[in-house]
Amino acid sequence: MNADSWLVVGLGNPGLGYAANRHNVGEMVVAELGRRTDASFKKHRANAMIAEVRLGVGGAAMGGPKLVLAGTNTYMNTSGGPVAGLLKYFGLPAERLIVVHDELDLPFDTVRIKLGGGPGGHNGVRDVIAALDTGDFVRVRVGIGRPPGRQDAASFVLKDFSSVERDVLPSLISDAADAIELIVTEGLTAAQQRFHSPPPNEN
Repeated sequence: MNADSWLVVGLGNPGLGYAANRHNVGEMVVAELGRRTDASFKKHRANAMIAEVRLGVGGAAMGGPKLVLAGTNTYMNTSGGPVAGLLKYFGLPAERLIVVHDELDLPFDTVRIKLGGGPGGHNGVRDVIAALDTGDFVRVRVGIGRPPGRQDAASFVLKDFSSVERDVLPSLISDAADAIELIVTEGLTAAQQRFHSPPPNEN
């Protein structure tokens, strides 16, 4: 694959019973990118569903950046194997991987982008780091907020978004998809500048 190619993986759990869970918001974002590019997903031997698309008006005819959009067919805690298999199959380094995932430590309706670092308590990200033996990939973190009261976090992420959240969810998913498009077309810094709060004035 050429130098403008990226693997974009939305983390989640397989099956209709999990499809609308907070934990599957990463897959929802990848599905949105698929809708924008008229993608057709197919099974891949790396135990994933993938679609190969190009961004930009005219798609392949215009030579826009190539994206391999993917969702794993494994459960969240074993996401690493399919991700590693896809990177190997397409001959891409970890630096060309974008992992999209839910983030408890960010308020709902927030998108943040970072390169590298640890798993931050996210088991899917942890397994990807373990499988790749590196954390040097881009993460698009989609805020779902902390559970209310004493509700267990593990239970919270496996529940569907509330009715109030569902009103806002399309905008959140669109923002995260926009962030990915910006990363691959204009770079990580440009995407961070758009989606992060302005840095404090150090003067």
